[in-house]
Amino acid sequence: MDYDLPGWLNLALRWLHVIAGVAWIGASFYFVWLDNNLRAPIPEKDGVKGELWAVHGGGFYHSQKYMVAPAHMPDHLHWFKWEAYTTWLSGFALLIVLYYWQANVYLIDAAKHAFSQPAAIGVGLAFIFGGLAVYEALCRSPLVRNGKLFGIVWFGALTAAAWALTKLFSDRGAFIHVGAIIGTCMAANVFLVIIPNQRKIVADMLAGREVDPRLGLMGKQRSVHNNYMTLPIIFIMISNHYPLVTGHRLAWLLLAMIAAGGVSIRHFFNLKHVGKIRHDFLFYGAMLVFGATVVASAKPAKKIEVSDTVPFSTVQGIIQKHCVMCHSPSPTHPGFSAPPLGATFDTPAHIQAYAPKINERAVLSTSMPLGNETGMTDEERAQLGAWIKQGAKSP
Repeated sequence: MDYDLPGWLNLALRWLHVIAGVAWIGASFYFVWLDNNLRAPIPEKDGVKGELWAVHGGGFYHSQKYMVAPAHMPDHLHWFKWEAYTTWLSGFALLIVLYYWQANVYLIDAAKHAFSQPAAIGVGLAFIFGGLAVYEALCRSPLVRNGKLFGIVWFGALTAAAWALTKLFSDRGAFIHVGAIIGTCMAANVFLVIIPNQRKIVADMLAGREVDPRLGLMGKQRSVHNNYMTLPIIFIMISNHYPLVTGHRLAWLLLAMIAAGGVSIRHFFNLKHVGKIRHDFLFYGAMLVFGATVVASAKPAKKIEVSDTVPFSTVQGIIQKHCVMCHSPSPTHPGFSAPPLGATFDTPAHIQAYAPKINERAVLSTSMPLGNETGMTDEERAQLGAWIKQGAKSP
């Protein structure tokens, strides 16, 4: 029996990761919206900071938020934590199965740095947990009192990490590690600050002690950080489908621009929740994303011109040398038991049919071959591009 264990693990973990992520991000968005839409209770109620009446699904809901804690602990109290923990655990497991177990395929790009598999894994983990250490240091510094300045510094640190990772790892491997840094910081906010502080509040209430309001404020602050990091990490989760971004020579800059656009758009909605309509932030976000498309479309720094007509035999030779080991009915590459995305280049008709994808992934970007492990040259990419511009003709 030919059982593709990595493939099935990849599918199961990715599905779990998406399900848990939707639950976590949905809860984050909802509670930020709820907090921003609370109104002073009428009549005033002891300890209640704000309340909200809402209607949904045929029923009415009445939510209340207490300044510090209610006078009495309710019998049933829901803790929002497993959404975050499951998202991070499934994501980290997926990172291991796809990028660490198969590091030679998905993580290492010998043209950038000829890592051994253990060394590549070590560097990846160092970036992830080193990023967490930097974030925690910033959160525990006086800088955290200035939200705007904190955001700029943390964004700059992430951009620097993105630049370094794109110089070390494969295109997809670099992006996914930036996402892993952000996701780890978000989960750590829940695990290290939000939940422990809430436990202290509950313990103080049950013991009859006065509750420190700073515990709740600190948890709120970390929750807001998570809220602003959600759109960038969602983009990173889908970025491997867009090699025009991940495979660009300025991929780190494109990621920074798109992420900044996401933060600006998120800020627009956060302000809107409290009745402040600032369309300029929506405009800034759209312009940053549009600017990324302009940068991505700019001419590459190095371009080989091919003026002569490229015969199909030349193209077929390049495909045979660099692509067929994966893209064939029976791949010979040890990392694949079936052709990726079902794409096979074993016949002239198939090569011609997939010419647009070949152009996207091997000409306009360098995302294929994965990690450029076969050493496709710029001249070969230029020949493929010229053949496609000349009509992608086959015999």
